[in-house]
Formats: sequence, C-alpha cells, structure tokens
Amino acid sequence: MKLTINIDCTPEEARTFFGMPNVEPLNVMIVDEMTKRAKENMDTLADPERFMAQWMTMSGKGMEQFQNLMGAAMTGMATPGTPKKK
Repeated sequence: MKLTINIDCTPEEARTFFGMPNVEPLNVMIVDEMTKRAKENMDTLADPERFMAQWMTMSGKGMEQFQNLMGAAMTGMATPGTPKKK
C-alpha cells in the first residue's frame, strides 16, 4: 500500500510545527550588514587598482591559510576504502 499526504503550509508554519527556531530576524540582520559593507566598498570594487591593492595586503597570511586549506582538502580526497597516507 502506498499513501501520499500533501500538506500546504508556509515555511513559517512548517518551522513552528517541527519546533525549529525562527531565523528570519538573523537573516535580515546578516543581509543588512552585507548590503552596508557592499555599499561601503563599492568605490573599491569599481577601481581595479584599489581592488588589487586591497587583495595584496591580505595576500601574506591569507594565502598561506588558503594553501593549507587546499592541501588538507586534497589529502582528505582519498578514494573510499583505501587507507590514507601518513
């Protein structure tokens, strides 16, 4: 026997039914902050010279951390069932 039940409800109603928290205020706060930061940096994004200068100031430690992250990701990509190299 196969039984199908369709429930028509809003996302807010579904969250309430399952006891999940309402994250809408947090989402609004994050979007507002991202919008504010984007507006503040709009002139930097429009000027390639300033954009590259900003990236270059972050390149030292940030690049090293990025390389470490990529290295860790590559060593973690061993095929299933094969032991990792140590």
